[in-house]
Amino acid sequence: MRTPPDTLPLELTPGAGPLSEGPEGRPTSPVLELVICTYNNAAMLAGALAAIAAQRVSEAQAWGVLVVNNNCTDHTVAVVTQAQQTGNIPQLRMVTETRQGLTPARLCGVQHTTAPWIAFVDDDCFLQPDWVAHALEFAAQHPTCGAFGGRVTLAWETPPPAYVLNFTYAFAEQELGPEAKPVSWLVGAGMVINRAALVAVGWTERQLLADRVGKQLVSGGDMEIALRLAAHYELWYTPHCQLLHQIPRQRTHDDYLLKINYGLGGSQLFVSSLQWGRSYPAWVWASLREAWRQTAYYGKRWLKAAIAQESTREATISLCFWWGYWVGIWRLFTLNPQKRQQLLGSAKPPC
Repeated sequence: MRTPPDTLPLELTPGAGPLSEGPEGRPTSPVLELVICTYNNAAMLAGALAAIAAQRVSEAQAWGVLVVNNNCTDHTVAVVTQAQQTGNIPQLRMVTETRQGLTPARLCGVQHTTAPWIAFVDDDCFLQPDWVAHALEFAAQHPTCGAFGGRVTLAWETPPPAYVLNFTYAFAEQELGPEAKPVSWLVGAGMVINRAALVAVGWTERQLLADRVGKQLVSGGDMEIALRLAAHYELWYTPHCQLLHQIPRQRTHDDYLLKINYGLGGSQLFVSSLQWGRSYPAWVWASLREAWRQTAYYGKRWLKAAIAQESTREATISLCFWWGYWVGIWRLFTLNPQKRQQLLGSAKPPC
């Protein structure tokens, strides 16, 4: 494991100090808190909370749930209130974050929880009944890791066209095998984070990348967290923490795939910048070369399909990704020099 940047604060170290106890000696201070950031997705949030309510966890294990209401105008409040009234989810709370976007919503979630382990669970993710139990067990077995995540399986509302299955990365699919193992990155859905590590790498003080601002399909905030942690701590994958990522029918349409890939392309440029360890001019040259190489490749595929009178859908979607990457190069070029300097190499492992 890489050397952490600082010693973990004692009060945040997993397992440090006894849990407070409630009636009959049951612990009340949560070891794990699930943070669900939501924006106008009440119907699916209700399903996510129902899956959480069905968790099979020992009464001796303390955990809780925090919903971050990111300016919802639908019936999100009613959904959470109803879930609270059933009493099936321990320590279910809701707070409001008025700054729009997934990054400030996640920060709000971190600031309003105290558990040593924080799990980011999206409002369209349905946890399997043993997810929390496995997460608590894995955290106890790997107290010094920076974060861990599990198997993310796509649950299609309707079977998608075959070509859509070539773009499952756009839906945060994560299938890394049948065995637990260290990994170099994790998707945001279901990522369980060591609070002390997150504080030590400075994310709670400064976030660099935006993520899902309203209906904008920008991303990269989850990768920023994972890579900044990975620069100093181990990341782990455990197949026993399984969740279903719900994919509505409209997300399999071409217009959505074009938009999400365009956003992912721009995000990829910025995410790659986090790990760049050389000068900015060298990064400009390297990124331009990669953008040109990939654009030429998919451009040839598009032209070949068009000449053969075959579908150009896949090549067009891929070209959208790399068009977003080109735009990302320009955005980085026009970025405030001080912010650009903060971004470049911020997730590069120390020598």
